[in-house]
Amino acid sequence: MTKLTLGSHPFMLGFDQLERMLEQAEKSGTEGYPPFNIEQVSDRAYRISLAVAGFSEDDLDITVEDRKLVVRGRRPKKDEGRVFLHRGIASRQFMKSFVLADGVEVTGAALENGLLHIDLERAEPERVVQTIRINRRS
Repeated sequence: MTKLTLGSHPFMLGFDQLERMLEQAEKSGTEGYPPFNIEQVSDRAYRISLAVAGFSEDDLDITVEDRKLVVRGRRPKKDEGRVFLHRGIASRQFMKSFVLADGVEVTGAALENGLLHIDLERAEPERVVQTIRINRRS
């Protein structure tokens, strides 16, 4: 028996891109650092919050590349002259990515109390009704 994929199902025409996005999401950073939350703040708005204690705004980059939100953290500058008896706050370099659906846009980002908040909003889809004319063939 052959396995039907989302893109090859006869009633799911044009969904092969969705299947690629799911594969991409599966491959994207599943590592647990930095920890993050995703919350729905309204019907069309979301917020991703990443715990980035020890990182400044200059250490963080946020980009959207091919419908993928990518957050990168560069290793903060060395702590010169500081002697740690215990170092429990991780500040290692990281890359975290999130696949965005069509119509979801990043509306802003803020660094507050060690948390990086990234706000997203889904655009209202335009309702289009299209009438298809049937041509008579002889």
